[in-house]
Amino acid sequence: MVSEEVDDVTWLKDSPERGDYLVYFDPLDGSSNLEVDLSVGSIFSIMEIENIENSKNVMRNGKDQICAGYAIYGPSTMLVLTMGDHVEGFTFCESDNTFYLTQPEISIAEDSTEFAINASRSRYWSEPIRRYVDECLLGKEGPRARNFNMRWTASMVAEVHRILIRGGVFMYPSDVENSVMGGKLRLLYEANPMSAIVEAAGGASSTGTQRILDLTPSDHHQRVPVILGSKNEVDRIVSYHKSSLNN
Repeated sequence: MVSEEVDDVTWLKDSPERGDYLVYFDPLDGSSNLEVDLSVGSIFSIMEIENIENSKNVMRNGKDQICAGYAIYGPSTMLVLTMGDHVEGFTFCESDNTFYLTQPEISIAEDSTEFAINASRSRYWSEPIRRYVDECLLGKEGPRARNFNMRWTASMVAEVHRILIRGGVFMYPSDVENSVMGGKLRLLYEANPMSAIVEAAGGASSTGTQRILDLTPSDHHQRVPVILGSKNEVDRIVSYHKSSLNN
């Protein structure tokens, strides 16, 4: 088990075998929202041990995930799950202690008029992120020719859940303040599982320059930039990064 709350990897077996599982998880995402009674959640990712000669290797590529999901604790408790090819949402019914399939085949709209970013960090943003946000804020009078809404709840689970339901893009990019750490969010138990969910629902995920699920981890608490959500919006932000690199 690899957890945000524990520095070291926790092994439940002295000698893991082929077919055993690696579980990566963030037990309480958005914990700062607890005191104000906003939505929080739990994120998880599961991979299978395949190479017995290197069975304790937890630095696995996001494409190796066999399952990813999250629970969100809001007005209702939901479990959102992907096995790789589609995404389904299950709602918890307290009266019979059962999760029911309530949102089969979740699909993210390719276009959107919502974006989520921590605007208090705007003084640290790179030029591509600043360009994207500025264009959105210009609304109908700007180059996007339509009005956008900004959302921010300081909980990745809540942000991604909203995007699954009604589209949008979530950004916690690399900036001049957090770039020394590699970014803000953790690759193995935040960025990878959420990217798997978003891509299985038809969206896209990127660091701005690379597809997140293609990254090879260097540390089990590695941090990375995260941009994910509606495909056309993510593609636009990636194109701005490419344009910036070429100038």
